[in-house]
Amino acid sequence: MTLTRTAERPQGDAQPQTPGTIVQLWQKLTRAATTNLAIFPTIAAIVLCLALLIFGEVAYGRIFQFSTLSNLLINNAHLIILAVALTFVIITGGIDLSVGAIVALSSVAGVMLAKAGWPPLVVIVVMIGIGSLLGLVSGILIRYFNVQPFIATLAMMFLGRGLASLLSTEPERVPDSATALTWLNTQWKVIDGPKVNDLVITPGVVIALLIVAVAWFVLHRTRTGRTVYAIGGSAPSAKLMGLPVERITLLVYVISGTLAGVAALVYTARLGTAQNITGIGWELDAIAAAVIGGTLLTGGFGYVLGSVVGALVLGLMTVLITRDGGIRPEMTTIITGGILLAFVLLQRLVTRSKE
Repeated sequence: MTLTRTAERPQGDAQPQTPGTIVQLWQKLTRAATTNLAIFPTIAAIVLCLALLIFGEVAYGRIFQFSTLSNLLINNAHLIILAVALTFVIITGGIDLSVGAIVALSSVAGVMLAKAGWPPLVVIVVMIGIGSLLGLVSGILIRYFNVQPFIATLAMMFLGRGLASLLSTEPERVPDSATALTWLNTQWKVIDGPKVNDLVITPGVVIALLIVAVAWFVLHRTRTGRTVYAIGGSAPSAKLMGLPVERITLLVYVISGTLAGVAALVYTARLGTAQNITGIGWELDAIAAAVIGGTLLTGGFGYVLGSVVGALVLGLMTVLITRDGGIRPEMTTIITGGILLAFVLLQRLVTRSKE
């Protein structure tokens, strides 16, 4: 009887690797990029975020601190939520211009109901429900009346902004009796650092992180998420495969409106006031965050975590401009437009390379 000896694996391959290192994360991203060119914008967003952090530390100092991270998360929790909402919509090949107006309407209505003596928990439900309702109307217009997403959500934007102005044109302050709202701005010390360098979060930040986690699971681990990507790739093909295109498209806009209502809740709790002019331009910031994070405007591809990185990039720009002191605040819009243009061109190059 002849014995056959199994070839031994080289010793270097058998060595265990330590998970979670930055080098291994970068290796995974580069390996994914070689097989999928569409991931390049996401990698570029991560590189840009790291570059801004390093530049801020070298130029101004005290960037790599717990306090900076705390302020970045607390001040941009609402933008992270809106970026997640727009990620769902843009992946399907659509757009939602109503999220900023939904924030204004939900915020003003919620504070006025709280001042009228409504129970705080009921106020919270109403604020989120307003967003869900407007998102539902947008979804119905798009799927069952064949209205273009741009036109449908633009109509909801004007409707929401008009209703907010009809309710009040003056700043409305959150009353002390609205304990559930004020609790969302409670600061929790996670790490007690030296002097004021503490890692602090709020319930609003926790809500934003939970939404990111749930959105990631839905998009990447459920049939609903696979259908969202399929619709963005080709809605007619998805329909021929028997996927529930109409139902999922409607659901996506309901999700977007609902998350806009949650963003209104988080922002109102942090600021303590509500105005009809709140949220002007936020839909463009959310779209910019999603696009910077690698979500293709043509649909069919995008990452929730990439959109979070995009939101943090926009937040970091504001921090650095504030630290500088000599740059006018209006430059934030110009810089955002320049970065967005660069990433749109990068997406176009990637799309042409794939073609």
